[in-house]
Amino acid sequence: QVQLVESGGGLVQAGGSLRLSCAASGRTFISYTMGWFRQAPGKEREFVAALKWSTGSTYYTDSVKGRFTISRDNAKNTVYLQMSSLKPEDTAVYYCAATNRYYSAYITPVRYDYEYWGQGTQVTVSS
Repeated sequence: QVQLVESGGGLVQAGGSLRLSCAASGRTFISYTMGWFRQAPGKEREFVAALKWSTGSTYYTDSVKGRFTISRDNAKNTVYLQMSSLKPEDTAVYYCAATNRYYSAYITPVRYDYEYWGQGTQVTVSS
């Protein structure tokens, strides 16, 4: 049974940094794509970043490029989202997700492609 557990959210001032963690368990994730999504109040859940566990290849939505970095630690089976230069518009619940749907190098930003989800962690950026 796949389990994804996020942590690291909190309240931070604009311009600050946070690092989110996603501890993955239940199987070997070497063939998986791991993603981060976020959902602000009253808005749809949107793609933030993702990586291919096997290669470390990454993909970001335009609004976070240069500010956020996704990475993984193979020994800890954990995926991270390092967030810097945070803005009030980054405020949302952040979700970790995983999919084994694509074996190619393609990294999907489509939320419906992801089969497994964590419970979410709140990130609030004050102005």
